[in-house]
Amino acid sequence: MEFLDAWTMRLRRSNTPVPVVRLKKPEYVSDAIVSLLRELGVEYVAINPGATFRAIHDSLVNFVGNSRPEVVLCTHEETAVAMACGYARATGRLGVAIVHNIVGLQHATRAIYDAWLERVPVLVLGGTGPLDVSHRRPTIDWVHTAAVQGNLVREYVKWDDQPEGVEGALESLIRACRISVAEPEGPTYVCFDVDLQEAAVPKGFRLPDVNDYPATPPPQPNPDALKAAAKALVDAENPVILAEFYAKNQGDMNRLVELAETLSAPVVDLGGRFNFPNTHPLDLTGYRVELLRKSDVVFCLNSHDLYGAVNLEKSHFTREVEGLLPADASVIEAGMEFYNPGSWAQSYQRLAPLDLRLAGSSRITVPVLVSLCEKELSRQSNLKSELKERKAKLSDKHQELRKQWRTEADKHRGEKPIALSFLASEVWKAVKSRDWVLTFGTLNGWARKLWDWSRFYQYGGKGHGTGTGFGGALGVALAHKGSKRLCVALQADGDLLYTPSSLWTAAHHRIPMLVVMLNNRSYFNDERHQEHMAEVRGRPVENRVIGIRLEEPATDFAKLAESFSLHGEGPIEDPRDVAPALKRAVDVVEREKRLALVDTVTQPR
Repeated sequence: MEFLDAWTMRLRRSNTPVPVVRLKKPEYVSDAIVSLLRELGVEYVAINPGATFRAIHDSLVNFVGNSRPEVVLCTHEETAVAMACGYARATGRLGVAIVHNIVGLQHATRAIYDAWLERVPVLVLGGTGPLDVSHRRPTIDWVHTAAVQGNLVREYVKWDDQPEGVEGALESLIRACRISVAEPEGPTYVCFDVDLQEAAVPKGFRLPDVNDYPATPPPQPNPDALKAAAKALVDAENPVILAEFYAKNQGDMNRLVELAETLSAPVVDLGGRFNFPNTHPLDLTGYRVELLRKSDVVFCLNSHDLYGAVNLEKSHFTREVEGLLPADASVIEAGMEFYNPGSWAQSYQRLAPLDLRLAGSSRITVPVLVSLCEKELSRQSNLKSELKERKAKLSDKHQELRKQWRTEADKHRGEKPIALSFLASEVWKAVKSRDWVLTFGTLNGWARKLWDWSRFYQYGGKGHGTGTGFGGALGVALAHKGSKRLCVALQADGDLLYTPSSLWTAAHHRIPMLVVMLNNRSYFNDERHQEHMAEVRGRPVENRVIGIRLEEPATDFAKLAESFSLHGEGPIEDPRDVAPALKRAVDVVEREKRLALVDTVTQPR
């Protein structure tokens, strides 16, 4: 079909050879590894130093001069991989981290699993050995060497390898990079023996040309399935579009806007990535339940949990689920989630009934659907007035929702502890006149409800908050370092307490970011679970806080920031003090180009 041919040509043009500016000839295998990373376009390498990659470390510092790739020093491997994830989410390019043998990889596993869940292209490199036992030092080299080190993460990476020989090492590196960025993206892991890293390259060695190993174009969906989907969407009286991990750049977002406008269809952004501007009149995020109950065709883009998207969790504690779709509603799914489900971690979710699957890249699917829907509508000119009327009704609902949220936020001004809606409103006042980027957190969704989100880069992606949230935020901010954009993290206290030393990395590398603490002094999600268990079992509800509250002592995050030579304010308990503190902190970030933290004592939800 002509539109698929056009897309093929566009992909060919986008795969033009990259200019290769080579440094001096590599002397050691580690020089060759680092040179190849450079030619593959790697900008940063996040590390926590370790002896099993000392040769690669030396090559990064002395062979390429700590420039493309530049070393980012982290105090924990979980932070290193999380930063690579945040960078990849922000740029769409490969993020890279290096971790030390078994123990470093063990520290990194949580962040690698996050990359797997979020389908983020991240390459994790490691060292091991010496594999030749005659070269091992007593004790230490033995306890830090695994037969196949990748076994530790094999169930939640797309591919791993432990190659032998210089040619095998470089082939594995290229393969891992290409696999990681091929849709559906995800983490890969390659481990190098220390003897191999430190060996001299053989006589006559030539570095491979990365242009001989082009990136894999995204797969195209079936043309007949696309036509059927377009016909169903045009004929629908109440279509609904759900988008989760779809958009990877502004162009993707713009094409989804085109589709929604073509169909006069509401869009619900499920929040895996920033998929649809909340300022658009067809954005009905926050109205999912009501829309689905009236829907006749649901078009779901890159949902990691289609079953969860079309069902309602009636209770977070009893695990009751209610179906939302009418019996005769059709469901169309676009994406490639079913291509690489894991077996160990059952992150593939419950199987959901489906009428049509558009198996291929959604980045191709959406623009093709726009074209097909326009053609179908040109044959059904009688639908124009109906679509216009539907769009007007949806626009009214969009405005009503925005007004409701603003009214709700106004009700909680002046409350102590500080209400999340009020805090979101105050941060918005502080940043709205600037070119801002939200690197992490949404204050329980209030940032999206009250702020104006219109450009793709303004949201750094969902991320996770059990130790990897702040590292991911730093990775997003690193990607924007050097720009005039104001990066903002709405940071949960419990998450930062997992890896508080990540503040050192922010200070050392002068990564500018405004950090606003959501400090409820509790692992509150579990507090609610404990309350539920006590109620069900007839036990004292007041005991729900034991082993959960982060009090006695309460963490002084401002002083924690100051201990790393960063700007810190708080803890702030009076809502009237929030705006002045934010103003001072924004001034520090913009004028001094360093991180500033404002600690606010907030309500749990």
